[in-house]
Amino acid sequence: MDTARLAEIHAACFETPRPWSAVEFDALLASKAVFICQKPDGFIMGRIVADEAELLTIAVLPKAQRNGIGSQLMQAFETQVSDGNVGRVFLEVSAENAAAIALYHKFGFEQAGLRHGYYSTPERKKADALVMVKHQSN
Repeated sequence: MDTARLAEIHAACFETPRPWSAVEFDALLASKAVFICQKPDGFIMGRIVADEAELLTIAVLPKAQRNGIGSQLMQAFETQVSDGNVGRVFLEVSAENAAAIALYHKFGFEQAGLRHGYYSTPERKKADALVMVKHQSN
């Protein structure tokens, strides 16, 4: 999947804080630490640095959501992370994104922190971000 398609899928899924551009995806993917797992209607991107991983973003086209693609992408992400020497995996998610939070809980993530007013919505509201963590057993 090229970065223009990644940006297109991301834009279909996110308004807040804003969708990422193809240029931003190019810059991220230029790093050896960053990896991506893909399906035709979605992708997940992460990064591994030392003994920690971060789930950078997951996006599934709205028309394809609620069909298990998010879970398949999370499984692919976990496989990628388990191949490294990762002790913890972090992510940030809008406190208003109940579907994503449920998915992350399903995969063993727990809230580790809260960033008040972290995201700005198109209506100029502030939304909190949950910081979530999963401890890996190696």
